[in-house]
Amino acid sequence: MAYKSINPFNNKVLGEYDFATQDQLDLALEAANDSFKDMKKQDIEARSKILQNVSKVLIKHEDELAETCTMEMGKLIIESRGEVELCALIADWFSKHSKELLKPDSIDTIAPGKAKVYKRALGALMMVEPWNFPYYQIMRVFAPNFMVGNSMILKHASNTPASAELFIKIMREAGVPEGAITNMFLTYDQVTKAIESPIVQGVTLTGSMRGGSAVASVAGKNVKKSTMELGGTDPFIVLSDANLDDVKSIAGRSRLYGAGQVCASPKRFIVMDNVYDDFIDGLISSFSKVKPGDPLNPKTTLAPLHSEKAKEKLQQQVNEAIEHGAKVIYGNKEIDLPGQFFMPTILTNISKDNPAYDTEFFGPVAEVYKVHSEQEAIDLANDSSYGLGGVVFSGNEDHGAEVAAKLETGMVFVNNGLTTLPELPFGGVKGSGYGRELSKLGQLAFVNEQLIVKSEKTDLDNPASALLGPNPDEK
Repeated sequence: MAYKSINPFNNKVLGEYDFATQDQLDLALEAANDSFKDMKKQDIEARSKILQNVSKVLIKHEDELAETCTMEMGKLIIESRGEVELCALIADWFSKHSKELLKPDSIDTIAPGKAKVYKRALGALMMVEPWNFPYYQIMRVFAPNFMVGNSMILKHASNTPASAELFIKIMREAGVPEGAITNMFLTYDQVTKAIESPIVQGVTLTGSMRGGSAVASVAGKNVKKSTMELGGTDPFIVLSDANLDDVKSIAGRSRLYGAGQVCASPKRFIVMDNVYDDFIDGLISSFSKVKPGDPLNPKTTLAPLHSEKAKEKLQQQVNEAIEHGAKVIYGNKEIDLPGQFFMPTILTNISKDNPAYDTEFFGPVAEVYKVHSEQEAIDLANDSSYGLGGVVFSGNEDHGAEVAAKLETGMVFVNNGLTTLPELPFGGVKGSGYGRELSKLGQLAFVNEQLIVKSEKTDLDNPASALLGPNPDEK
């Protein structure tokens, strides 16, 4: 059995799923190619209507989707409901805006005739997606690319197979045709074979730097376009004039959302010395109020981690940080429940030679740094292998934006936590990957920007005709 669904709250096995065979993968690739060819002949309005229906059908099945997600990867039920609603919002937005975003661009040129760049579909895409947002991760790739006319093969995480299957089933109910997106329980060797197929023209992955590097190398070797979102150690900068009430309200919630298993959640809190003690008190207060328990219970406020392996890895990272001098000022104690719970933990005194300094803690662990100047805060924030997102709190939003502009990240939010919406681009730089999803940038991530120059007649005297070379008939 290849893919296994285990409830991280009670450790019960929910289901097991066989790997796809090579024949099944070959049939899925053929179906994706057929779907691509069909969509090339289809008016975009037809896909817009289907995507609009996807939005409605998702809300219709919100309870079923949310419960499946929560049982399979442990997310709080309120967070699972929010994820389904966000998916419906994304589908609705792209159904309404894609036609305008995909309009051809006219170009002023000295070339004879009229020049336009058209946004054409590329073909089939290979999607490799993670478990922490099992629906949102699919939708933020699917919605824009379905509107473009690209078909998709989905390789989801091995611990969220039921969520993947249910999501595709609901898409079918909404009218998404066979071949437009197909969920496959693939091995990574099969992912490589799919990328190597001439049918696949693009690859998108959200996951670890290690996984992204492996998949991107295959894509590069086969000259396939790719986008990568590979995690982060996002800074949360608190300047000396920040409103501490706002900071305290956002900081703990931001770190504990999804039990801390969010690529773009703040992980390094970089705090000016004059507000440091007050910030620490607020973070401890926030962490101490959580209520671990069944994530299906609306009163639960701390979910388990998604797997036993994840809990063991996080504990090992914390232990290693402590061995290298980090100080625990809150947490790092066992929670007396059978599931994969990890007590929210705050680490300080992390030196540059500590492995924790440039490690992504994928769980409810906060690293807090005291700094003595704004420049020190910026330098520390940028001293990372990653560059996904960031937060800056300042008493002056314009000054906060000036500091934000100096951060080496793909996204920064001033005086608020991370926000993800269909109109906002999502992605990072450095080890956090490249390319963007959502927004206009995500809409155009996998298009053939085809130039067509239309002329009434040939003009050999135009300088633009120089590439034609000399006329052999002239003497």
